[in-house]
Amino acid sequence: MALPPPPQRPDPDRIPTEQELREDLAAAYRLIALFGMTDLVFTHLSLRLPGEDHRFLVNPYGMLFEEITASSLVIVDAEGEPLQETTWPVNPAGFVIHSAVHRGQPNAACVMHTHTLAGMAVAAQKGGLLPLNQMSMEFDGRVVTHDYEGVAADDNLSERERLVRDLGDAPCMILKHHGLLTVGRTVAEAFYWMYYLEQACRIQIAAQSSGAPLDLPPPAVVARTRVQFDTGATKGWLPWQALRRKLDREQPGYRA
Repeated sequence: MALPPPPQRPDPDRIPTEQELREDLAAAYRLIALFGMTDLVFTHLSLRLPGEDHRFLVNPYGMLFEEITASSLVIVDAEGEPLQETTWPVNPAGFVIHSAVHRGQPNAACVMHTHTLAGMAVAAQKGGLLPLNQMSMEFDGRVVTHDYEGVAADDNLSERERLVRDLGDAPCMILKHHGLLTVGRTVAEAFYWMYYLEQACRIQIAAQSSGAPLDLPPPAVVARTRVQFDTGATKGWLPWQALRRKLDREQPGYRA
């Protein structure tokens, strides 16, 4: 098989089309399913569309992530109400967390939220995410926590303010007793954070399950490693190109 051409760096000033954004988000849904990070039809990945009118793409309620296509994504307003005709329902209550983050964090063009075994296990621990591996060390100072207040729904609007306050400008959040959340300026960036946050949680649970004493590196080493991972505005871009090629080979229907 011939090698694919090397990917070209994106033009930071170019605004992607709605179709391009739909395909990116649909790809993320398929990949979350592929890597075993779904919770049946629950949880959401959302993406803000360009413009000042606060429109977002989100999944139809009831479809498995592996079924999502670019055209099945629904445009909703800031309250999660559909702005287009759709044969599938949309769950506004499920968009509560996303709505708050999109509006409260400038870098949150894309918001991803998962309920994974490893993520929820770490979310139940007092110590939070530990720097047990270089994957984990990238998250030093980049993961914040939000205390559990019950199922996030419209009957607790004040929680939105606390959630945004707790997130600040961090790209990652552990929702205690709940799950994981990441944000990004692009789908690629948000997915990068979610994939490796999940990996860090899996590493932690595996290490703790061994029963051996945990060996934490010195804080100075953790801080140095964190800085070494910095890549600026193109975070996650390179692996995202490879992942899109994988989907194009194996699940090309996501683009439809």
